[in-house]
Amino acid sequence: MALLTIDEAQEPAPQGSALLALGFRPFYLLAAAFAAVSVPVWIASYYGVAGPLQVSMAWHVHEMLFGFVVAVIVGFLYTAGRNWTGLWTPRGKQLGMIAGLWIAGRVAMFAAPPLLAALVDVAFLPVAAWPLYRVLKRSNNKRNMFLVVLLGILAVANACYHAILLGWIDAPFTRPAYAAMIVVVVIEAAIGGRVIPMFTSNAARVKTVTNPRVDKAAIACTAAAGAAWVIGLPAIVTALLALAAAATQGWRLAGWKPLATFGNPLLWILHASYAWIPFGFLMLALSQFGWVPATAAVHVLALGALAGLILGMMTRTALGHTGRMLAAGRSETAMYALIQLGVLLRLVAALSADGARNVALVAAAACWSAAFLLYVIVYAPRLARPRIDGREG
Repeated sequence: MALLTIDEAQEPAPQGSALLALGFRPFYLLAAAFAAVSVPVWIASYYGVAGPLQVSMAWHVHEMLFGFVVAVIVGFLYTAGRNWTGLWTPRGKQLGMIAGLWIAGRVAMFAAPPLLAALVDVAFLPVAAWPLYRVLKRSNNKRNMFLVVLLGILAVANACYHAILLGWIDAPFTRPAYAAMIVVVVIEAAIGGRVIPMFTSNAARVKTVTNPRVDKAAIACTAAAGAAWVIGLPAIVTALLALAAAATQGWRLAGWKPLATFGNPLLWILHASYAWIPFGFLMLALSQFGWVPATAAVHVLALGALAGLILGMMTRTALGHTGRMLAAGRSETAMYALIQLGVLLRLVAALSADGARNVALVAAAACWSAAFLLYVIVYAPRLARPRIDGREG
């Protein structure tokens, strides 16, 4: 069974709000709305014009990973878990309570005292992971249990972030955040290697090439390079591992026939976004020698790989799970173009001097927010209503 094939069984739709019928509905909508709002707040804070909405760099780094990204991951895994196992993942009131805990975490991170914010925010991932673990265990679905382990690693990274801010651990707050980013990149590499070639082969009618040895090497090199960077191993070691990750990920992607996807936005967004992984690790290698700033690598991976693949999958799965055809319209194509343009502009900002940097930074934020605001406008009505084909989910 493919990891991300999420075709549901023919069963009666659950009673209650359609928004709480399956995990992708509330979490995709919440994540997109939060992404659209939080980045302008951060940019306004960065330039000192946020007024009462002033936030810190630590808040921005945390909320992009442990707020936005984690919400999408949980919503996606709940949706996929239903198909993998044939058992119900959280829905209805249970799903609403878990989503409510995520919202409480965002409010606490913005307005609560640090200790209270930590307690509320850290609770989310364990609470969200537990029902997924139970469903996988009951169905003896060992193949996908590693995802629960990775959610656990994200929870530990989040706890370490809060411990650093509370003064309990002496370390940069960026360290656990970057560790979480690498974990998500590894998740995307593992999942992408299973579904992107399959989607491409089916839709573009081309024969994609996958090599299990290359796949394992790419994931191993990616994890190793990320770990070396986070831990702070000697620059030459990190650079060599990062170059190995870039080479193996690029080799892997080439076999998936990205040039055959230009006419299909639902496909090219996945290929274009995945391509930022090898490029990001190339930037990471160059940063170890001081040739580019480390922020170039961070934002290429965070905006390009993470946000790009997230947006591609948020549209694809939402279309399929609301009973619509898997075809991108003008709105989806605009979202994809905006997020890719945003990555390029953020890279320009990272590599530029003050004047050009400021223009590119604001423009990148505008592209990001426009992409996710468009998602909210287009998909909120779809996510809040039952499937148009009458099926569950």
